[in-house]
This record gives sequence, C-alpha cells and structure tokens, in this order.
Amino acid sequence: MASCASAALAQAAAPQQSALRAHGDGAAHILEIAWVLIAGGGLIFIAVMALGVVALSGPASLRTRLAQRGWVVGAGVVFPLVVLTVLLVYTFAVAASMQRAQAQPAATRIQVTGELWWWRVRYLGPDGATLLETANELRIPTGEPVDVELVSNDVIHSFWVPSLAGKVDMLPGSTNRLRLRARGPGVFRGQCAEYCGLQHAKMALHVIAHAPAEHAAWMEANRSPAALPREPLAQQGRVLFEQARCGVCHTVRGTPATGSIGPDLTHVGSRLTLAAGTLPNGQGPLAAWIADPQHIKPGSRMPGYTRFSGEELRALATYLEGLR
Repeated sequence: MASCASAALAQAAAPQQSALRAHGDGAAHILEIAWVLIAGGGLIFIAVMALGVVALSGPASLRTRLAQRGWVVGAGVVFPLVVLTVLLVYTFAVAASMQRAQAQPAATRIQVTGELWWWRVRYLGPDGATLLETANELRIPTGEPVDVELVSNDVIHSFWVPSLAGKVDMLPGSTNRLRLRARGPGVFRGQCAEYCGLQHAKMALHVIAHAPAEHAAWMEANRSPAALPREPLAQQGRVLFEQARCGVCHTVRGTPATGSIGPDLTHVGSRLTLAAGTLPNGQGPLAAWIADPQHIKPGSRMPGYTRFSGEELRALATYLEGLR
C-alpha cells in the first residue's frame, strides 16, 4: 500500500476534484469537447464583434458592403449553420467513440449505491455476487476499464468524479452504468452532484487508482475478515462495540456484527476519511464521530453515544482504527 500513500501525498498538493485536470479517459474526452466548443464559440464571438465594430464605426464603403444581401445571408445564415453543424458532428463523433469503447464488459465491476448520506460500495464477481463490501471509497486498477453500476435506494443522487469521468444520475428503481479508466495512480475526489437532502454537501467519496498488482493484493487482503485486536485497549474497544450493539447497524466480518443499515466497518481503519469525506480518518475523528455525529453531520442515521467516557471513546477508536 506504500504506492497508494505516495499517490495520496502527490495529489494533496493538486486539486483533487477538477474537471480541468483529466486523469481518466472519460474526463479527457469531455475536456476535449469542452475546449473545442469554447474555442469555436470564442472565434465566432470575435468575428461577430469585429463585424459589429465595422458596421458601427467603420469606413462608409465597408458599411455599405456589409449591408448587401450576400453578407447578410452569408454571415447571418450560412456561416453559423456550417460552423454549428461541424461542431455538432464533432461532438457526436467523440461521444460515439466513447460509447464504442464501452461495448465490451470490463473485468472489474463495482456497484455503488447512494444512501443518505454516504456511498455503499460492492465489488462484484462475474456472476454478479458480492465479493467485497466497503464504503465511501472505490479502489480501481490503473490502465484497466472498470464498470460502475449506479443505484439508489432512497432519493435521486448523482455520481461524479470529475477528474475521471462525467456525472451520471442514480435513480431509485433503475441501474445506470459508468465506465472508469484511470490513466495513472492517484486519489481522486468525487461528490454527489444532485441535491439529495440535508447533508448533500457532505456526501463525498474518493477513487484510489493503483497498479493492477497492488489492486489485486488489496482485494485479497480486504476480502478477509477483520483481524482480532491484540492491544488491550483495542480489545476493550471491541467489547464496548459489542455491548453497545453497534453490530445491529454495521458489519465487521469475522465478528458477530452483521448489520447492513450503516457502512461495513471490516477494514474501516484503512480508509482515507470518515462519514463520506467529512472527517479525516484517525483516532480523534473516530472518537468525535462516535460521541456526537449529529453535531458533525446533522440528520445522519448515526446516533450519538455521549454516555461513553473519554477513555471508553479512546478504546473504541483504537479498536476501529486497528481494523485494516
């Protein structure tokens, strides 16, 4: 995982969420279309403004010529018709090439479900069975196509990682699909792009792209159950986790916790952030989130546990941070 950490550090100094910094095939095609349309529109604007200046303050001979029928028909009808047709055909051609690139199914399939207000992430096998479930992060191999199946169980969400691809809505009762292909390693921030309620602004995610061999190793490690805590404080935290019945909402594979209401916590300690990008991961933020999530993210389904003492919160945070 060292290269993932290096990628994260490399991305820290650069914008993580920008449609102007394309690191994926889909985003590169969209950016190309945007620049061509901006350039074409800019040239048309300059030409129209130049003609306007001549028509208003140019020599009388030029103003007379501009008033002739040929200029009116040529500049007012033929020119915009030709230019706009060329831009339209170009845009359709690029879109068709993007569609052809997705004709063959990808080897890696990920189902992302929009929840209130976080992302449920399931890695699927060839038969559609769930190989691994996690939350708020996608890890994908670089240079390889990845098919993302987008669904919602509540309201309309929209999946958008602008550095990798365009945005696609997530509609209750239907499945939309998006093809991702990262050209190099990195950490790319995404965001729900459709207003979905109180905490819409705090519904972010990260896509971590790493080398195919490293991705395979990550998949193998994260399909395994959670490691048993060895540190006494972490062991105390596990006892508190079970006593508080956190397993009613959360799953920690390899333990009695099998809830499905909230995010799967089997390897929560290895994630970059907490609460869908709201907090950085770590003992302090974990303890703060457990104690009073409604202060951090009002309206979320996570209840507060103010009854825990500071030492108990530290024990719980130590246990959860150790789930890697």
